[in-house]
This record gives sequence, C-alpha cells and structure tokens, in this order.
Amino acid sequence: MPEGPSIVILKDLVAGLRLRKPEVLEVTGNVTTIDKNRLLHRKVNDFKSWGKHFLICFDDFTVRIHFMLFGTYLINDSKKTPIKLGLTFKNDQLNFYTCKIDLLEGDINQHYDWKSDVMSTSWDPKLALKKLKETASSYICDVLLDQKIFGGVGNIIKNEVLYRTKVHPLSKIEDIPLAKLKEIISESQRYSFDFLAWKKENTLSKRWEVYLQKKCAADHEVTKQELGKTHRQCYVCDFCQRNYSKK
Repeated sequence: MPEGPSIVILKDLVAGLRLRKPEVLEVTGNVTTIDKNRLLHRKVNDFKSWGKHFLICFDDFTVRIHFMLFGTYLINDSKKTPIKLGLTFKNDQLNFYTCKIDLLEGDINQHYDWKSDVMSTSWDPKLALKKLKETASSYICDVLLDQKIFGGVGNIIKNEVLYRTKVHPLSKIEDIPLAKLKEIISESQRYSFDFLAWKKENTLSKRWEVYLQKKCAADHEVTKQELGKTHRQCYVCDFCQRNYSKK
C-alpha cells in the first residue's frame, strides 16, 4: 500500500500538468463509483495529496484516488491490466489501476484537515499530541496508523519510527512518557521526508533498520508479529525497543 511520501511523488510527477490546468479530453476505465461524463471537458484546477489519497481537483468537486493494497498508476503509458480510470489531456495521459475512486463534492478543504497530514506544510504536531492523549488506552502501533492523527503514515513508517524512537509497538499511549510521545510525533514527520528522499533515489529498502529485517541496525534479532487491535505486521527488536506498558 503506497504511503504518504509515495503519493507526494505522484503529485510532483504531474506538477507540469498542474501548472497548465489541462482540459480532460477523454475519460476511460471501468470505474462505477463516479459519473465519468462529469469529468469530460472539465479543466483540472490542481493535483493534491493528503495522506494516502491522491486528489484531482476541479472547480466544484474532487476525484479522490486511494491505491489500497495493489493500486498503481502510469503516466503517458498503459498496461494490460484493466484501467480503473484513465484521463487523456492534450499532451498527457494518466491511467490508474486497481484502486478505489470516489467523488467529493464542493471545496476540498471542507473534506480534509491538512494539519493532520505528516507531509503537509500545515502539519501540526501539537494537534497530533492532543489527539494521541485522547487515545490513552490504545497501543502506539495502532495509533500511528490512524490517518486522522498521522495522515500518510503506513506500516513501513510505523515500524521504522518505533525502532528509531526505541518504543515497543505494544506500549500504550498512557504509559509512554510525554517527551517520548513528542519524539514519536517528530520522528513520524522526519522519517516520512527521509522516506520521500530515499524513494526518489531508489534506496529506500536499503535504509530499513527493522522493517523486513532479520537483524536490526544494532545487530539484534528482529521478530515479526501481528500486533495491536489492527493486527498489522510489526517488526520488533525486544532488546532495543522498550515496552512501557509491560510491568
């Protein structure tokens, strides 16, 4: 599943299109959740990203694309996989595959709180801390995946952030010291931008310190477990990462 930084890369790739505000000349694909004809001969005002969502903004509505687990896209190219949504402009084409597509009515700012997107310039760590405290009995591994708090954070970022901050995934918010919670919040944004840079230079997987690793960066054994209420995969070094809830 693409995480926030990967969606930012897509947004950057279509930056030239954004500047030209192109008219949609043809709409293809097997999407049934939106009226494709509504997009035809309309001009795109902007391309945005929020968390794991790619947003194609028109005057009075926005097409939201969520790539889920297996979604992909191609720019000025196509493949044999059935197209979910294809947009043809004068000089360019965008094709989206195996993704979830919705239409959001009205002003996009009414649908999203940009302060909750770790990749946004409006990201608000104080708001994140406030929301964290409201989930006191939750495990940190679950809360880091809560898109209303950490928009854009996925399983890779979650695992790497918890290893960087030396916190065990099954630590509950109420048991983690305030300074450590602030460190987790800060590291979530910092690692997301590291992820972005490493993804662009194609070195991301070489930089993982715990995710998909048998040994952590400190050469200790890593265990793979499905933890928390979300039962998402966690890669844990019991030597390096402290469980603040374990008495």
